[in-house]
Amino acid sequence: MNFEHQITSDESRVTRHGFSLIEVILAVGILAVGMLFIASVFPVSIYFTTVATERTIAATAADEAFATIKLYGINLADLNTKTNPLGIPTVPQVLVDCQLTSYNSILPENEYSYPAGGDIYHKPYYWSAVYRMVDANDVQVTLFVCRKTGGNQNYWIRDCSSPYNPGPTSYRPVAFPLIVNASPSGRPDEIAISDISEISFVNDGYTILDGFSGRIQRVLQRQMPPNDYVLRLDSDWQGGYPGLIWVVPPPVGGGRYPCIAVYQKVMRF
Repeated sequence: MNFEHQITSDESRVTRHGFSLIEVILAVGILAVGMLFIASVFPVSIYFTTVATERTIAATAADEAFATIKLYGINLADLNTKTNPLGIPTVPQVLVDCQLTSYNSILPENEYSYPAGGDIYHKPYYWSAVYRMVDANDVQVTLFVCRKTGGNQNYWIRDCSSPYNPGPTSYRPVAFPLIVNASPSGRPDEIAISDISEISFVNDGYTILDGFSGRIQRVLQRQMPPNDYVLRLDSDWQGGYPGLIWVVPPPVGGGRYPCIAVYQKVMRF
């Protein structure tokens, strides 16, 4: 027998191992789990990118709105003599919604959109403002910058000829006044909406303006039924009772909360 040939034959019979089916399945499973984690990051990143973009736009829109208010001015004498849409004195007047101040007759309708001008009914962003006297010459202006969440959606406003009725409607989101009372629990960080037909106008996470103190507060939670007219705030309520809050309600029929940001500035006129 040829010895060299025997060695060659033994070498040719060396076993060469590959991946088993179980190993392939485990590898694919690990890869799939990893891809699921990676894919779950994209919706979150898209959401935060959208939020950051809208807040940047809101800041720019607010700067333009404050400049517009400064340009057109506020009639301080008119502010001192008139009451708000609900008939409660010494609280902010609304710039947009009710013919109770001279401001509405001065500011053109297309100035409330951002960008201003053009087709005012289908702009992506709008603003409304509430103002109150701080001293003889200074006025605290609170600005609500909002998105329009649908091209054909309408939003509630107060009917000034019948101040307790939430209507007619507006093509753009606006600040809306609500009367509030003390919470049945007596908690200092809770208030109760006076008209239970309007409880859907405020929900968890909404930003409100205290009509007496001018403080901006956040709604942490609207209680569950039967106490769903009670709002828990992020700080103690400092207004009196009956009190007044300003909030941007959702669209008529329900939908996404339109308010992006709330800004406040003391301005001299």
